[in-house]
Order: sequence, then structure tokens, then C-alpha cells
Amino acid sequence: MPIDHPPGNAPGRRGAALAVLCLMQFMLVLDDNVVNLALPSVREDLGFGAAGLAWVVNAYFLAFGGLLLLFGRMADLLGRRRVFLTGVALFGAASLVCGLAQEPWQLVAGRFVQGAGAAMASPAALALITLLFPGAGERARAFGIWGGIAALGGTTGLVISGALTGLASWRWVFLVNLPVVAVAVALLPRLVPESRAARRAPLDVPGAVLGTGAVVSLVYGVLRTEESGWDDMSAAGPLALAALLAVAFFVVEARTTEPLVPLSFLSVRVRATANGTALLFSAAMYAMALLLMLHLQTVLGYGPLTAGVAYLPYGAGILAGMWLSSRAVLRLGMRPVLVVSLLASAGGLLLLSGVAPNDGYASGVLPGMLVTSVGNGLCLPALTVAALTGTTEADAGLGSAVLSSVQQVGGAVGVAALVALAARHGDAVAAPDDPALAATEGFALALTLAAALLTLGAALAATLPRRPSALRTPGAVGPGPTSESGSSRARTGRRRGY
Repeated sequence: MPIDHPPGNAPGRRGAALAVLCLMQFMLVLDDNVVNLALPSVREDLGFGAAGLAWVVNAYFLAFGGLLLLFGRMADLLGRRRVFLTGVALFGAASLVCGLAQEPWQLVAGRFVQGAGAAMASPAALALITLLFPGAGERARAFGIWGGIAALGGTTGLVISGALTGLASWRWVFLVNLPVVAVAVALLPRLVPESRAARRAPLDVPGAVLGTGAVVSLVYGVLRTEESGWDDMSAAGPLALAALLAVAFFVVEARTTEPLVPLSFLSVRVRATANGTALLFSAAMYAMALLLMLHLQTVLGYGPLTAGVAYLPYGAGILAGMWLSSRAVLRLGMRPVLVVSLLASAGGLLLLSGVAPNDGYASGVLPGMLVTSVGNGLCLPALTVAALTGTTEADAGLGSAVLSSVQQVGGAVGVAALVALAARHGDAVAAPDDPALAATEGFALALTLAAALLTLGAALAATLPRRPSALRTPGAVGPGPTSESGSSRARTGRRRGY
């Protein structure tokens, strides 16, 4: 029988559950970009055209970003473990379809279903972690591990893609998911009991249709801008539709008695600030990851596998920052950690923006990469804690889905806008017969603008309230050990500042 309470008191199993959830999240994030370096091989084997090949990447991004809100709320209502396992199974089946694809449409369809499975599993997994670790210290550490592992999935995807494509076949880029899926499906039911909202509310169907349609239209429109530019109707139409659907969504949510996303949930100051900061952070860092990979190959002359290996220190810096983050949050508070980490990441991007065609790896690329990665590792766990502050058994999945949606949309907008600006600026300032100079100038401008976004994010994070006690709500699973009484938790909250 399902257990309708947080699964945080399963003794001796929380660490193993965290390991399984983080391992699965690693694969979900890895699949955001694992296929990038394999695209030339995919095109040769399956006969893709240029436009169709882009949708091998975009189909996953569209489904993942567009369906997060819907499935995050469904996890709260239907059961977080159930939705997580369903999503994992769907992701695994779609990975098998992708790995065995013989026609272009099969691969694109498989990638879309992969993204849908990821949209089910990711917010449910983060909600389970939120409930498994309710105490301030343990939650900060758990989110530190979660954030670090997810970031490693984003960076090592390039390494894994290059290695599997070069040493075996592009098909193994997808088939490598299957053992992890099998482990998650086999172990998680034994480690985590079911949890869902105590009060069974009906799903807000109009809100779900409008909200999902708005996000899907937004992501699709942004993805189209990468191919056709911001002024093309094929991009402008979906973006305008997204704006109309978003307005209709907020009107419906304000009037319905059981909204998909209660406006009161979005208006909590700390969560709104954290999600706004996450939007800016994701826009900057998704763009940086793509631009730096292109710069390493097109300007510095690295091969795909070498460029992937060059990213490994980035993962090491993420782990170092992650290790520091939970300790820094407990000692200094959330606000100073976020401000310092965002400014450090901005400084790292400025260092990277100066990488010239003749610079070596150790003297040119590595310093900026390490500073940026440590700043990222410091930022991600603290940002997750802030975005989920005050969530309860009723809305932990919703809080996770909102944060994930913001990150996906921010990443899509950042990549589309900054990559386009880099290309246009490079073409404007360099001669047509000097592509290396054009790429370098565009790269420098884009990373400088990305650093400006992070600086804006630091300014936004600096407005976070100092004390979490004002943010607590009845039944919240925010900071405070589960063994404390309500009054003791309140006193503890007042002693800890942001």
C-alpha cells in the first residue's frame, strides 16, 4: 500500500536512495548533449538532412522542457515514486529505440519520448530527495551531491559521446542508458516508499493544457531561432503563441480552485528570486558550454575526443565547489554563497573570453575553466535549496518542476541568443577570409555577455531575505531537523541567516 507521508525516516536507506536518484539524473542530463559529437556519424549512417539532424537534439530538449510542469504536478498527485519509475522505464525503452533506429524518423521520435520520460523522472526524483532529507544540513549536502552529479552529466556527456562514437558506435550513446535504467527500476522500490500529496486534488486540465502549451511553444520558438533567426515567422509565430498561452494560463490559474501552479506558490519571495537567478544562470552556462566546445574545435584545432577530454577539469572543479557548498551554506548562509559563487563564475567566463587562437590549454583555457566550474559547484546546490524552500508534501514535485523548467527555458534562450550574437558579431568585425578571428571575436562577446548575466544574477540573489523563518509554512519540509518540535524549528530558523 502507498505511504502518504514523506519517506525521510527510512533508516539506513537514504544514502542508497540518493545514489540511485543521482545516478539516474546523471543519465537524464547527460542525454541533453551526449549526442552532439555523434551527429556526423548519425547523419552518415541514417541519411539525415541538415534540418532533420538538428531535431535529434531538439526533440529531446522540447519534450523535456515542455512537459516538466505537467509531470511535476502529476508526481505530487499520483505518487512521486510511481511517476519516477514510469518515467525511467519510458526513458529506457526510448533509449533502446534510439540505439536500434534504422530510419531518421525513428531516432527523432525516440528522442522525443526520451525527453518525455526525463520530464517525468527528473522533478519526481528531486521531490523525493527534498522529502528524504528535511534537515537543513543534510538537505544542503544532498542537494550538493545532486547538483554536482547533474552538472557532471552535462559536462561529461561530451567526453562520453566522443569516446563511444570514436571507439565503438554512435548507437552506444543511447544503449549505455539501459544498465542504469535497470538498476534504478530494480532498486528504488526497495529503498523509497511511495509519497504523494495528502489531499487528493483533481488535476487542473485547462491549466495543464495551457501551461504545457506555453512552455512547448516557447521552447520550440527559441529552438527555431537557432536555425532561422529571431525575426523569421517560423520562430516569431510560436513565441507569440507562447506569450498568449502564458497570459491565458495565469488568468485560468487565478480563477480555478485547484490550480496546476498556484500563484501563491510562485509569489513566495525566496522561490521567485531563486528561480529568476536560475534563469540567468542557465542562460549563461548552457551557452558557455556550447561556445567553448566550438571554440576548442574550430579555433584551437582540437579533435572531438580531445575537446571532450579537455572538459574533464571542469567536472573536477564542479565537484570541488559542490564539496564546499553545503559547508559554506551552513556556516555563511545561502545569500552570500550565491552572490560569491555567481560572481566567481562571471570572473571565470571573463577569463575564458580572452582565449586567443594561439593560446595553450594550460595557460589559456584551464584557468578560466577552473574558476568557472568551482563557482558553478558552489552555486547549484545553494540555488536548489533556495528554489525549494518551504515546499511541502503537497507541492515538492511542483517546486522541482518549476526549477527544472526555468533551467531548461533559460538554457534554450541563452544558447539561441548568445550563439546568434557571437556569429553576427564575428561576421561584422572580421574579414570573410579570417574565420578564426571571426570566431574568436564572437566567442569573446558572447562570454562577456554571459558574465554580465551572472553578475545580474548575483545582484538578484543579494535581495534574498536574511532569515528563513518568515518563509516557513505549515507542513513545510524546509530547513530544520525532523526530530525538532515546531517551536524548536522556528528558533533554529531564526538563528540561521541567508
